[in-house]
Amino acid sequence: MMRVTLCGAGGRMGVELHRAIREAADLSLVLAVEHADHLLANAETMGVPFTADLSADYRDCDVVIDFSEAPAVADHLRVAREKRTAYVTGVTGLSDEVRMQMRSASEDIAVLFAPNMSRGIAVLSSLVRRASERLEDYDIEIVEMHHRRKRDAPSGTALQLADAADAARGDLARVHGREGVTGVRPQNQIGIHALRGGDVVGEHHVIFAGTGERLVLTHRVESRQAFVSGALAAARFVVGQPPGVYRMEDVLGM
Repeated sequence: MMRVTLCGAGGRMGVELHRAIREAADLSLVLAVEHADHLLANAETMGVPFTADLSADYRDCDVVIDFSEAPAVADHLRVAREKRTAYVTGVTGLSDEVRMQMRSASEDIAVLFAPNMSRGIAVLSSLVRRASERLEDYDIEIVEMHHRRKRDAPSGTALQLADAADAARGDLARVHGREGVTGVRPQNQIGIHALRGGDVVGEHHVIFAGTGERLVLTHRVESRQAFVSGALAAARFVVGQPPGVYRMEDVLGM
């Protein structure tokens, strides 16, 4: 039985993960973490204690799954490192400093970071990398749309896809939206556009525009279950792995 600590347990993803962990035969939720102002903080739900302080109330576990918010990630990561516990996160909007802390923590523990836990996005990233390499003279644009409550833009997934496109070329300047007289589009540019509205879970389009044709790679999330199943697959994978930074591509053996 794999013991799980869930950070951000009262959020949209946290609630879905809480339910999925309870229903899984091989997983056990030992601690749930939420911010101090949350209704469930310092309470107990379905036999699972909720806390606002992971450091003070840490319980022995095999993996910390973190779907909290960017300001809390550094502290959760620090505790996981101190306790030598594997760590999985899909939190986006992380600062460069936190990303450096993640790389540093990976010297002691297995860290899996994926801005999007969907297995489909992992495959899409691979396809984008290959297309960018093969269609080296095509213009690349990325368009993403999420629900109105998403706080960061562009999405972490859009940046992940931009990284995949740039991995094959290494010379793409990023432009976030365009306005006014922008002039002729330079070839060594990648446009990233963020749309917000309604209750859209997540949608990403990567457009390769050439002369006389376009290749459009699209991924749509119909339900957060895509993220939930991916996150649990990531947790199962990362437990027992040697220290290092891992991605969903590693989970899929890509």
